[in-house]
Formats: sequence, structure tokens, C-alpha cells
Amino acid sequence: MSNYLNSEQLESLAVWPSPAISNAIETFNVRSRNSGFMSSDIVCRFPDLKPIVGYAVTCTIRSSIPPKDDLEVKATRNQWWEHIQSIPAPRIVVIQDLDDPPRGSFWGEVNGNVHHAMECLGVITNGGVRDLDEVREIGFQFLAKEILVSHAYVHQVEVGIPVTVGGLTVSPGDLLHADQHGCVRIPGDIAGQVADAAQIVEDREKVIIDYCKSSDFSFDGLRSLYDSGTAFTAPREEP
Repeated sequence: MSNYLNSEQLESLAVWPSPAISNAIETFNVRSRNSGFMSSDIVCRFPDLKPIVGYAVTCTIRSSIPPKDDLEVKATRNQWWEHIQSIPAPRIVVIQDLDDPPRGSFWGEVNGNVHHAMECLGVITNGGVRDLDEVREIGFQFLAKEILVSHAYVHQVEVGIPVTVGGLTVSPGDLLHADQHGCVRIPGDIAGQVADAAQIVEDREKVIIDYCKSSDFSFDGLRSLYDSGTAFTAPREEP
């Protein structure tokens, strides 16, 4: 992705929860409604933290065997740090754990602080995390499949490549939005319009919500609102 958003545009996305972002993306009709987000096995570990929005930095890891025994290792720490610097901040780390099941955690208090200092907002992984209290304290977000006690033989295998986490393939530089509900990838060609679209959807939904809360509520009135299209969040017409 080459068209990165400015800080104001990113902040306008971060005020919305991920379901609102997902609803907004649907209105552009640029992908199927059952794609573009991670599965429910990737769990937000700090649901009280605000949404994070940033550009993906990616790697694969393994912890079941020592790195000296892993013939697939192609990454060094310096290569990882160079990859992080090659992607504009704010960043979100996306790690595919090659072990099944995950055995050791790449993430804890040390890596949380290291990557927080590198302007990463959090990590999303199909592997594990640990040191939850310490990492929560610095406001670094964890979305992970597992909570693990040890780092075992954890090591990076490759960096800066497409990875698949929670059924979603993420490439370096992809724009991600994540919170207590999960993670959504925002298509680059509409990214600058998604926040405004979220507001439009919100305004339409509010018509229904306000009516349902009002003393004037009736089934006929509700049916009329839906039939009129006043609160209908249909996809945009294709050009």
C-alpha cells in the first residue's frame, strides 16, 4: 500500500468501533461481506483499551524447536527492526505462529515495551501472549489466540511477508483497525472515506434506534421506516 493516511484521517477512524468500520466498508461494495476480518479465535485481551488503527508489520515465528535446529530461519533482529522502520507509524504487529498448537510466546513485558517505543500500537497473532498486567499498563494492545506462560524456543522465521492470522491474509503496509470485537482490514482505495461512511451509517441506524426508544413506537411505524429506506444501509451504487 502506497497511499498512507495522515494522522488526522487515522484518528477519525480510531473513534469508531470495529463493527462500525465493518458496516462502513460494506457500503462501498468493494469486497464480499464475509471477508476482510479475522475469525473469533483471535481474542482481544484488553477490551477496555480504545481501538487501534495502524499499518501492518509482519513476521512468522516458531517456538517448538531451537532456532539453530530450524532450517527455515531467514530473519535477524536487525532485519525485523529495519522492516518496522520501513512502514509508516502508527504500526500494528501481525505475527503468524507456525506451530500448531502454539507453544511459546514472542510477546511479554520486554517486547511490549520495545515495540511500543517503536510506535507500534499492539500485536495481533494466532500465537500466544504473556505478562498481561505489565503490557496492559503501557497501553499496548494484545489480540491473540492463546495466553502462554513461557517463551520456549521462540524465534522469528521470516519478516516482511504476507501472513495469515485468524483466516485473514495481511501484507506489510495493510491498514488495520482492531478493538474488543476483533480486527478488520481497511481497503486502501477507500480508506480515506471510511470514517465519513461510518457516520452516514450511524445516522441511518439512529433513526431506528431513536424510534424504538420513543413512546410513539408501533410495529406499523417501524415497518414504515424500513419500507421507506430511511434507515437502510444499502451498498453504494457501482459507477
